[in-house]
Amino acid sequence: MMRRPSRHDLRAIWARAFRDPRRERQFLATVAFLVAFGTARAVAHSIKGGGLPWIGDVTIGGRHIHHLVWGIALLLFVGYAWLLEPRERDDPSSHGAARALAALYGIGAALTLDEFALWLNLRDVYWEREGRVSLDAIALFGALALAGFWGGPFFRAVGRELARLARFAFRLAARAFRRASRRP
Repeated sequence: MMRRPSRHDLRAIWARAFRDPRRERQFLATVAFLVAFGTARAVAHSIKGGGLPWIGDVTIGGRHIHHLVWGIALLLFVGYAWLLEPRERDDPSSHGAARALAALYGIGAALTLDEFALWLNLRDVYWEREGRVSLDAIALFGALALAGFWGGPFFRAVGRELARLARFAFRLAARAFRRASRRP
């Protein structure tokens, strides 16, 4: 007889999948990035199409505030908070804060990169052809985040192996140089 999974089962699965806190933070940042990007696009399309009357542009003093601004503010906040955040092995109680900061980083990156074309052109081209570069930036960052998450252990192992080979080659070259310099 199959039983329904409990939240304790899900916690155990989570704990096994994310033994490394850095990998967990990377996962949370990537998921938050993808969800925030989808949400930002959906809200932007809703505002443009007049789909939901309670969603509209944010304006302060008659000036439209792009979601790029909120993204930059979040990235600045997360960066500063991470400066103050104790390392997890020094303070196990900071694990929740590290998770929250990782998610906020993903959200800030999505809001900022969704308007990458605005930075590049220094004018609002969100709905124009030039605005496509924002989607390219999102795709590139998302692909790198996913590659880092899924391929992280592999890439680290390859990096360690390349470093080992470089050290070996350096020692071999140094030995050959010493032998060559001894000969008259």
